[in-house]
Amino acid sequence: MTPGQTPSQTVGPFFAYGLTAEQYGYPFTSLFPPRVAEPRARGEHIRVTGRLFDGEGKTIPDAMVEIAHVDAEGRPVTSRDTAVASGFRGFGRCGTGTSADQSFEFHTIKPGVAAPGTAPHINVIVTMRGLLVHAFTRLYFEDEAAANAADPVLASVPAERRATLIAKRIALPEGVEYRFDIQMQGPNETVFFDL
Repeated sequence: MTPGQTPSQTVGPFFAYGLTAEQYGYPFTSLFPPRVAEPRARGEHIRVTGRLFDGEGKTIPDAMVEIAHVDAEGRPVTSRDTAVASGFRGFGRCGTGTSADQSFEFHTIKPGVAAPGTAPHINVIVTMRGLLVHAFTRLYFEDEAAANAADPVLASVPAERRATLIAKRIALPEGVEYRFDIQMQGPNETVFFDL
């Protein structure tokens, strides 16, 4: 007997129901909501926002974006107890289908340096229809120019494409926002990493 297709082999989307349930109004608790840091978490509180664009420049309404990063002191979250005690989860998920402009938005803290010689960054994972494997990229911060220049991963990217990994800092009355749009294909395609 030949097994049927699994969710990862189809165009889906299954993300809303299974992984971002609360955001879409389903009566389930999301394990990793888009609020990665609670107000009591130590560090500079920031918002990370953006939209995903297809090869024709249209926004993608049914994708899921995940972020993962270290805390403000460069330490990873290693257990549930650590996350509860610090108010920082280190990982979050957000669908693009509930806002009018089809954007994602995370509330987190600006990460510290995870290892000597690297720049503060956020790992980003994109799941969407038509992708059989997640797409992996990184978000670097516009206001960390010196650290970015020394980062070995960013240096491995051709100079003309590095800007696709840099989030723009926007100072707003309600706090700091970093804007990070992701271009899945076409001109100015975001750099993705083969992991």
